[in-house]
Amino acid sequence: MKVFVAGANGQIGRHIMKLLKDSDDYTGIAMVRSKEQAEAFSEKGMEAVLADLEGSVDELAEAMKGCDAVVFTAGSGGHTGADKTLLIDLDGAVKTVEAAELANVNRFIMVSAFQANNRENWNEKIKHYYAAKHYADKALLQSGLTYTIVRPGGLVNEPGTGKVSAGEKTERDIIPREDVAKAVVACLKEEHTHNKSFDLVSGDTPIEEALKRI
Repeated sequence: MKVFVAGANGQIGRHIMKLLKDSDDYTGIAMVRSKEQAEAFSEKGMEAVLADLEGSVDELAEAMKGCDAVVFTAGSGGHTGADKTLLIDLDGAVKTVEAAELANVNRFIMVSAFQANNRENWNEKIKHYYAAKHYADKALLQSGLTYTIVRPGGLVNEPGTGKVSAGEKTERDIIPREDVAKAVVACLKEEHTHNKSFDLVSGDTPIEEALKRI
């Protein structure tokens, strides 16, 4: 299975690309913005394509042509303004959904944010970010794609445990980025996650088992 990863050069994205490379079942295609980034992936034995989330839908569709699934884990980052959040986390995500439809890539996994679906639980300090995630997710929900929306809790760089809690959560908690990546890759083969959205935090249940319970 060829998996197009938007946001491959981000912290979760790099974990996802490594997991795909180490698997016999997948080929990861890293979507990057610069030749330097593409060369960095190539040096590690990974495929990369040049594309820009601020570019056109047609360009994104061309970049993902021939892939079997799309993972969107891109973000403008915490150091940019609300304008970049709208352009990347919202419009970039929506364009990626539109591109997947155009390129006939039916499987789409979105990395969202904890409780982005529930306005009452948005973080007041970064409400614009949650609004972007909320409406990007809604665009995916309203598409004709076979979707999975993963809404991780507070992201940390601790080593993953391989154990999570998945479902509709109300209490905020943390989760290692490595475990988010593992869950995303596990969703690729777990049909029970098709057309499902769920929060994801650290827990006591092995990832594969947790995904079967959502």
